[in-house]
Amino acid sequence: MKITDERLYLIALTALKGIGDVLARHLLLYFGSAADVFNASKGQLTNAPGIGSVTVEQLWNSKTEALKRAEKELEFVEKKKIRMYGFLDEDYPHRLKECQDAPVVFYWKGNADLNAAKIISVVGTRKYTDYGRKLTETFIADISKMFPDIIIVSGLAYGIDVCAHRNALRNNLPTIAVLAHGLDRIYPAVHRNVASELLTHGGVLSDFMSGGDPVRENFLRRNRIIAGLADATIVVESAVKGGSLVTADIAFSYGRDVFAFPGRTSDERSAGCNRLIQMNKAALINSAADMVKLMCWDVDLVAAPEQQQALKFPDNPIIRLLAEKGEFQINDLAIEMDLPVHRLTSMLFELELEGHIRALPGGVYKLA
Repeated sequence: MKITDERLYLIALTALKGIGDVLARHLLLYFGSAADVFNASKGQLTNAPGIGSVTVEQLWNSKTEALKRAEKELEFVEKKKIRMYGFLDEDYPHRLKECQDAPVVFYWKGNADLNAAKIISVVGTRKYTDYGRKLTETFIADISKMFPDIIIVSGLAYGIDVCAHRNALRNNLPTIAVLAHGLDRIYPAVHRNVASELLTHGGVLSDFMSGGDPVRENFLRRNRIIAGLADATIVVESAVKGGSLVTADIAFSYGRDVFAFPGRTSDERSAGCNRLIQMNKAALINSAADMVKLMCWDVDLVAAPEQQQALKFPDNPIIRLLAEKGEFQINDLAIEMDLPVHRLTSMLFELELEGHIRALPGGVYKLA
């Protein structure tokens, strides 16, 4: 009987010999589905771009074994109620899809929105100092006040990673852990309690099947997802070598923003951050506000009820228009109000002095 479950073929595609992330993606896009890759003839496979005769033979000879392995994994996925994301799914994370080596399938358990408006990755050394801990705590506390729905991504490892997760949870931010192994375990085991909290306020994600060991190369491979899921990567503390620098390099190669906190020149655990800044691979930041400014993000502070009562604007036609449209360029506003620009300018200036509106570059105005 012909198998019709595309999920099974997607899993099997990642288990084929000689097929990495990039080639798997090319095959998926060329044939239109993982099932069509498996049902293609040798001739059809040979005609696919980027695949040679040797790879075709490896693929062909490993199909049966790959499908058997996929059957076990699909059984595990269904039993544990794990969500699978395929590269061609409409809700596949759009940031990750932009990366040339994005996984064709990954496994997810949690409740965070992987396509949220703002996502950042926070990474650093496993052997962090008190300086690094305080930086992480302050950064996440401050960013949570500016963007209460921002998602924090990290790797659940010792040091800065788990510190980032814990502080995100402490500040009621959703946080995602990208694992270097399947969702059948948590490594290190001492972080199980944190992982458990993530399931209800964030989630755990992996492109590894169950049953494998968290070997070193897996951690390096998962770093591409940590970088790819986010708008920006923040490196808190790092020596001149380490996984966080790998993540920063990957994010830089994706054209994503990278930021690093500087440290003393004599501190080996800040040497990696200093090097990133020196090589112009990361922008220097001293605070969350620095990052927000460099990202050109508008800050919408969520006011407490008593603060919201105080934010009352005067009954003014300019205020009403800005409240309705969000923002206006001064020339467009002059046309809308049928006023000369010179008269409108003085009115805007008065409202700006009173703190009701603020001016943006290009003669654009919005409510404060």
